[in-house]
Amino acid sequence: MTREKLRIGMFGYGCVGQGLHDVLNSSKGFKADIVRICVKDRKKKRRIPMSNFTFDKNDILNDPSINLVVELIDDADAAFKIVTTAMKKGKNVVSANKVMIAKHFRELVDLQEKYKVSFLYEASAGASIPIIRNLEEYYDNELLYSLRGILNGTTNYVLTLMHNQGIDYNVALNEAREKGFAESDPTLDVDGWDAKYKLCIITGHAYGMFLDPGEVFHYGISNISKFDIQYAKEKGLKIKLVPFVGKTSENTITSFVLPRFISPDKYLYNVDNEYNGVITEAAFADKQFFSGKGAGGHATGSAVLSDISANSYGYRYEYKKYQQATVTNYTRNFRIEIYLRYNDEKEKDIFGFEEVSEYFSGRLYKYAIGIVNLDRLYELREQLPGMDVFIVNTGRKGIN
Repeated sequence: MTREKLRIGMFGYGCVGQGLHDVLNSSKGFKADIVRICVKDRKKKRRIPMSNFTFDKNDILNDPSINLVVELIDDADAAFKIVTTAMKKGKNVVSANKVMIAKHFRELVDLQEKYKVSFLYEASAGASIPIIRNLEEYYDNELLYSLRGILNGTTNYVLTLMHNQGIDYNVALNEAREKGFAESDPTLDVDGWDAKYKLCIITGHAYGMFLDPGEVFHYGISNISKFDIQYAKEKGLKIKLVPFVGKTSENTITSFVLPRFISPDKYLYNVDNEYNGVITEAAFADKQFFSGKGAGGHATGSAVLSDISANSYGYRYEYKKYQQATVTNYTRNFRIEIYLRYNDEKEKDIFGFEEVSEYFSGRLYKYAIGIVNLDRLYELREQLPGMDVFIVNTGRKGIN
């Protein structure tokens, strides 16, 4: 197959943009020309000559010689305008912007088809793990039961420090910032938004459903305490932030993002620090496990480079599960066993436990383990951040 000569216009030159630049320059088997890089900050010092940069997006979008736009900026709204304009001008696009893709997923898929362009975004879901390509090619006709994993390097790094060193959440978060694994405002990561956006993108390829992120329940780690970590350690467990999507019937799926207890016999137990891990369970392939770096410019840059290389061969996602349309319904009517740490009995009562299997009341903390409905958690989604509680999915199966 003949490779197309790529002339790239790139938006953004932060951590991922610089990481891509490094891996592209180090690649022995593939070369592409970065014609121009569009950035916003005119005063920021750059590590390459300023002649490589522009501050006007139209210098890239209106250049007919540029046939691939690589979008690597933080602003989801600006990214959407750049990506859609590029597509309408017949340019192929590679992106790492999970917020933009998750919020406009169906529209972006339709634009690809309408303008006959390629839109690749492996880096938006699993950083260095090629999960989207595997779902597209390996699992295209597989009966996929479920997918779960660790999709956020920041939270995994924080939880690893808390478990290994017994330190407070804020101390661990500050260390993650110092190491470059957490943003100055880490809300997107620690409150579970980032993992949810990635889960929505993965769901589109795993089951062919383009979910509105607002319909998916997510809960992060910002309320975790040393008591929760200690409880897990005494039980021989670790706490990880684990997004989940899976079938509840032949044509229905559910999904959510929750911290989860992980036992030593599970794949995710040894996925620590900034690493990610994804587990798929299917009818024929059974259980498979993917692991790789989930944070850092070079890890994400490697996934972007893979998409750029695939683009040179004319590769496009085919959305085979969407075309098959075997999954048509989404539900939150799903029972989950949770650990709930709390102080006030009134707060416990609003969760509507169907049954409680374990209960503890001490001077400083109380906890209960029991079954709740995902629908009820979703109803409480706006109250939960302000409540003095912490929720963990126990991972118990066979209750639905």
